[in-house]
Amino acid sequence: MKTIAIVATGGTIAGVGKAGKTVAYHAGEININQIIESIPMLKDLANIKEYQVLNVDSNEMNPYRWIELSKTINELLSNNNIDGVVVTHGTDTLDETAYYLTLTINSHKPVVITGAMRPASATSTDGPFNLYEAVALAIHNEAYGQGVMGVFSSTIYSGRDIQKVNNFKVDAFDQKALGCLGYMQDQEVYFYSKTFKKHTYLSRFSKQDIKELPNVGIVYFYAGASSQILYDMAHYHQGIIITGSGSGNYSQEWLKAIEDLSQQGTIFVRCSRVTQGIIFNDEIFDPHHLCIPGNTLTPQKARVLLMLSLSQTHDIDEIRHIFNEY
Repeated sequence: MKTIAIVATGGTIAGVGKAGKTVAYHAGEININQIIESIPMLKDLANIKEYQVLNVDSNEMNPYRWIELSKTINELLSNNNIDGVVVTHGTDTLDETAYYLTLTINSHKPVVITGAMRPASATSTDGPFNLYEAVALAIHNEAYGQGVMGVFSSTIYSGRDIQKVNNFKVDAFDQKALGCLGYMQDQEVYFYSKTFKKHTYLSRFSKQDIKELPNVGIVYFYAGASSQILYDMAHYHQGIIITGSGSGNYSQEWLKAIEDLSQQGTIFVRCSRVTQGIIFNDEIFDPHHLCIPGNTLTPQKARVLLMLSLSQTHDIDEIRHIFNEY
């Protein structure tokens, strides 16, 4: 029987509110032991070792906590007695943590992240079943080398592309137009695709001893948005992710500010506020190719990749290459 480490960080899966209700609860109130005790069939899947590293609402996650979480997981996976890791996490920022782990875990062993949309005190809480399937996925032989994965509502997602698309339903995650990696039926695993972007042990960032990450901010373009937003952000950030309209677009006023700030050393990445599509180079909105196309990454995930990129280089051509690879 394989041994799986469950690394708990809190979130709704550990949330408590009024008995039976799905709203007005506090995340990160109970520890992982109590959740595991509510799933007696886990002992039939694997030997479980639990580690309560945090117990917070996922909106309290930050780069420092990502760094410590990644180091903890890498240490666990370096142990020959640990066959995989499951991370419990709040759903609000799960996509950001999943991508950071995707880029910084240095192992081929499975890492699966999951959580819940309903607190542990709800009548129909979804957390225990998601955790059960996450452990079942982590012990599956085909999960090795797949990188970081997410499991929600019997669906398997890649850590790069998982995205929260609904703030109410139990089935709250998707991968946009890219589809999922596969499905689960209880403990059974069915893979149908895989990610072709570099991740985990193939990532240039997974061998790096990261102690701190550069500041990168996200700005949102809307009709009439002042370019002063960009100048204010550039005072405190080495890089800026632009959440543009359409294909990562913005006004001529913003274009002039981007050209000015690029000369001063600010690195820009263009993403879109549209939920579907891909960002390429653009001859109209970025005629001098001063912005790096965000590819299919959401703005918050592009921020993660730019932070890691800036921890190694400020060469825009090299960072552009990184965004194409990852």
